[in-house]
Amino acid sequence: MAAAPQTDVQPEVVGSIAPPQRGEFRLQTERVEKLAARLQSAGDPEIRATALDLVQSVVELHGAGLQRLIDSLMQTPAGEHALGQALQNDLVSSMLLLHNLHPDDIETRVLRGIEKARPYLKSHGGDVELTGVRDGIVHLRLHGTCGSCPSSSITLKNAVEDALFEVAPDIVEIVSENAAAEAQSGPQLVTIK
Repeated sequence: MAAAPQTDVQPEVVGSIAPPQRGEFRLQTERVEKLAARLQSAGDPEIRATALDLVQSVVELHGAGLQRLIDSLMQTPAGEHALGQALQNDLVSSMLLLHNLHPDDIETRVLRGIEKARPYLKSHGGDVELTGVRDGIVHLRLHGTCGSCPSSSITLKNAVEDALFEVAPDIVEIVSENAAAEAQSGPQLVTIK
């Protein structure tokens, strides 16, 4: 089995709580996008079209196989439980999302990502709450030290963004309100794309 690609960034460790790290699906997706860009720039249009058609056919084949697997699992309570357990794995969850087969809506997945990032935020004296999800745009409110320190946007980007995009790569944008600053001077928004 091949080892997962390593990132150059070393996580800051606070006690035993490290920020969420970029996941395998996101790293592999970036690799696929780079390879697809190379195909797009291939000189021979016929070879380019054939290669792109091959990639699309493989994706469709995998999607059909995954659909049959899910249909089979949903036949029994034990299968439903196994699927639920499999969905806890970010790579499996992201693959199902890629094929539009994920059973959870975006808000459910965002809440799961917030819970994943929450221990790290709390270790820095902060917290975050989901105020809404509309058209793929996630609205959050930062609380505590995390919401009032000068590096709150960095904390949001490092801790929350990666956790949310890992469980919900279909997010279009993350908009954050700083709860402490809002109480003093009105809303201050931090937008992460």
